[in-house]
Amino acid sequence: MMTGCGLRNGEARAVNVNNVVAQDVYRVREQIHSHTLKPAKLKHRKAGEFREVPLPLPLPLPWSVREAIERYVEKHGTTTDGYLLRGPGGYFTEGMERRRVKRLFEDLPPEEGVGMYGFRHYFASNALGSGIPITDVAEWMGHKSIEETYRTYRHLMPGSIAKAARILDAGLWEAA
Repeated sequence: MMTGCGLRNGEARAVNVNNVVAQDVYRVREQIHSHTLKPAKLKHRKAGEFREVPLPLPLPLPWSVREAIERYVEKHGTTTDGYLLRGPGGYFTEGMERRRVKRLFEDLPPEEGVGMYGFRHYFASNALGSGIPITDVAEWMGHKSIEETYRTYRHLMPGSIAKAARILDAGLWEAA
């Protein structure tokens, strides 16, 4: 969910089958707070507010993010209220997260500073590198303002000035 939808760690812990609102849309309603391990409001949102993010079709895998959720549910089930990830206290814990991420990275060469949050950065890099407008990426990631997205990810759009010049140049030739 972090790689495919750009969710924050706490939001990924709160993935709930009831929040899949369309074939290609997931509604982010809450997060699992890292200290209390209980559902909490989203960052930069009031209680009850949400945002919607795309559920990509397809991933580099043979299934979509939605299908990955469905496969997880088939294999592991959910809580009675629809949450996918849960630990002994009922929700996904920081310790569980660290152990699962460690297993994910076991066979990869060690990279300094790479962890769970890197999946969220991958989402932004992939989206912006594919030409999705930064305004959409900022909204999907739940940033308070587009300036936050711009400051963090501007370096991923180094060709934007050159691309703009080519587009404007083509328009000038068509007008002539």
